[in-house]
Amino acid sequence: MSEVEISINTLKEEQRSCFEEFLKEERTCKQEITAYEKKIENWNVALKSNPKLPTAPTVKTKPPDKDLPAEVRALEAFLQKTGGPYGGWDQYDHQAFLKVWTKHSGRPSYRKEAKLYLPGKTVEEIEQHEDWHQELIHLQDRKREAIQRWKASKHQERQTRIQIQEETEEAERRGKEAKSQTQQHRTEDERREAARRLEEWREEKKRKEEQQEEQRLAEEIQNRKKAKEERRRQLEVKLTIEEQLRLKREEEEEQGRRKREEEQRELEERRREATKGIKRFTERDLHKVEAKLHEKQLREKEEKERQKRITVQLKEKVDGHVSRDPSRLTRPTRGWQERMKHVRPSGGGPVLQMFHRAVPTWRQGL
Repeated sequence: MSEVEISINTLKEEQRSCFEEFLKEERTCKQEITAYEKKIENWNVALKSNPKLPTAPTVKTKPPDKDLPAEVRALEAFLQKTGGPYGGWDQYDHQAFLKVWTKHSGRPSYRKEAKLYLPGKTVEEIEQHEDWHQELIHLQDRKREAIQRWKASKHQERQTRIQIQEETEEAERRGKEAKSQTQQHRTEDERREAARRLEEWREEKKRKEEQQEEQRLAEEIQNRKKAKEERRRQLEVKLTIEEQLRLKREEEEEQGRRKREEEQRELEERRREATKGIKRFTERDLHKVEAKLHEKQLREKEEKERQKRITVQLKEKVDGHVSRDPSRLTRPTRGWQERMKHVRPSGGGPVLQMFHRAVPTWRQGL
């Protein structure tokens, strides 16, 4: 269907381009015809001018166009040869002649009245101008007929061209239809060929999928075997590691037990050494205590003897009567009084606690 649409669109584009060319040619023909009609009308229309300012006759020296019909070229050659559109006369004189000649419809009686309007012209000149004017009218009629024939020929050519174009389009349409049918047959063949290739591709794809499935199953079986072997190997490694860990734990436990036994033996040994040291220190302290007690007893004995000697000496010195004055015991001595003169009052109160070196319990009370 896409090829048919493409062919239809191509045909539409060709028809559109042909119609555009026809329209361009038609516009060109219309412009040419309009130009020729305006040119012919300019030849027939008399120019209006100011009668107070007569103008000299002008002769156009434009060469005739070779593409124009023979009648048109003959009219232009006649005008150039005879002095332009006024026949060599002044525009004012020519207009007066046309006025009188038209009034009398070209009858010979117009000559008397024309002589009145054209006092500067002779009768022979008026007759010659009349002959020139009749020849001009004859050539203009021939030109008009030539233009009509040219229009008819152009119309015939256009009709012929349109007919040829229609025949060409019909031939092209038939050719395109034949081409479309051929293309359709070719498309059918290509469709069948594509269907055949598609079926072959599907079979090939199915075969490849089956091969891939078989290969996948084989790989899956192989992977399962490998996974099973890997699990067995990992289990063996795990058992080996667990056995090694068990042996290591037993060895560590044995080492710990030995270490604890060694520490226990060292502790017992230290305890025995400490007991021996304590016993030795105790015996030494007992010897020291006994020595101190003996020394204390000796000092007490010596102190008693010294007190006895002092008492004896005092009794020997004091032989008079001494009055008893109990208040002297509370009075300060002279030395204390002198000392108190130089001592300022301090903020310190009575001593509440005296710190001494610690005395072992077993030595207290000795």
